[in-house]
Amino acid sequence: MLLQPIVPTLADASSADISDAEAGALARTTVNLFNAWKLTDAQACTLLGGLSARTWARWKEGSPGRIDRDLRMRMAHLMGIHKGVRYLFKDVARGYEWIKAPNAAFAGKSALDIMLQGELSDLAVMREWLDAERSAW
Repeated sequence: MLLQPIVPTLADASSADISDAEAGALARTTVNLFNAWKLTDAQACTLLGGLSARTWARWKEGSPGRIDRDLRMRMAHLMGIHKGVRYLFKDVARGYEWIKAPNAAFAGKSALDIMLQGELSDLAVMREWLDAERSAW
């Protein structure tokens, strides 16, 4: 049998986009995650890029409305952080507590302290750190 050339598959730039339906599901999941992390409304709004308290209240009622690209990326990072914590801690409660616990790896700050600096890049850094910790095993 002769080797056959592999036909390259062209990348579809739209396939990486988060759809409106996915964004709505992310919003509902984010509300549940923040409840599990026992965050204040102010902390939730900061993690979501300065979301207004009124908009956050609507999210908690199940009406997220229009979700822009930045917010979609923030929620995607938060889900990645959640996934990383769940991989590191088999005890769910311990993982949720870890989010707020002082950590020597962060100069005594908690993961939440790092994420609450407010930038999208802070969420990305935390996600990357968790991915690196997980892959070291």
